[in-house]
Amino acid sequence: MKILLATAHPYIPEIAGGAQSSTHDLASEFVHRGHEVSVLSGLIGIGWRGLRSRLALKLGPKKYVVDAGPGYPVYRAWFAWDVAAEVAERVGAEAIVLQSGFPVRMAKALEGVSGALSIYLRNVELEDLGGDLRELEGVSYIANSSFTATRFNEMFGIHPKVVYPLIRRENYETETSRENVTFINPHPHKGLDVALSIAERCPEIPFVFVEAWTLEPDEKSYLMKHLARLPNVTLRPPTRDMKSVYGKARIVLAPSQWEEAFGRIAVEAHFSGIPLVASRCGGLPEAVGPGGILLDPKAPAELWAEAVKRLWHDHDFYEETSKAARLYSHRPEMNRADQIDALLSVFGRQDGARAPV
Repeated sequence: MKILLATAHPYIPEIAGGAQSSTHDLASEFVHRGHEVSVLSGLIGIGWRGLRSRLALKLGPKKYVVDAGPGYPVYRAWFAWDVAAEVAERVGAEAIVLQSGFPVRMAKALEGVSGALSIYLRNVELEDLGGDLRELEGVSYIANSSFTATRFNEMFGIHPKVVYPLIRRENYETETSRENVTFINPHPHKGLDVALSIAERCPEIPFVFVEAWTLEPDEKSYLMKHLARLPNVTLRPPTRDMKSVYGKARIVLAPSQWEEAFGRIAVEAHFSGIPLVASRCGGLPEAVGPGGILLDPKAPAELWAEAVKRLWHDHDFYEETSKAARLYSHRPEMNRADQIDALLSVFGRQDGARAPV
């Protein structure tokens, strides 16, 4: 099957995040299964890639550029919806999967284009939809968690099929020296202030903060100012080599202050038996399960620090939770062959045409 995964947001390597990682893992698995996969994404005009893209768009006849850096074609445009129909026709898409990044606007731009159209709901931010789902017809819906499915059912009366983010175990599972507490993506939404407070209250424990999302200048200044007071915290730049991150992690911290639709870092960590201390909100409880400690996101910093210290210092409790984390990573919902089959059933059920909702 020829599959187009589309988003108006930028894509790797221009930006790193859970949605981008999930899309890449999904695309790679589709390719592994023998399908022809392409990605359509937004574009950032910075860095050497941005400069090259600017020149190509200025000098060439197309409104998009294309590369195959991730192992499959990626079409990038300033406004992805402007070229969505053209790209879909060019790749002969039999299944078009719209994801985070104005999927409603993209769906409207694809009216009249053949191919089964689905929207994979990966967050619950309404402003990211780019319109009202109730204005669409003939679209199938997939949600990345039961939490996401329930939220969209309540808001729009739709019934998405739940398929957890496909995460390729071999890219994350590793032996770990268990020598630090790892906090990925030091951004306010992800609970930066909570993480800083925990580190301050656990001076005997080494922490590693790993950058992911691009921080605004004032956000970066705020982060560096507070890290200067915490000698037990090391800041790492963004990386796609997550084994190098999890290879030293004893605990992963996820004190998110917004409603994560799922929380894929929980699964990534669980592959290596690494437990989490995470917020009890959004889809994180589904992702963490028995493989960690869940706290109210607004819980006092002292309680967060106590949870981290318990996992760090209580050997028996740590081993029990680590074992539960690894076991939970093998739950049927994370079986990627079943996940691919579930997605293909959504596409195939429409027999190449858009079916009524």
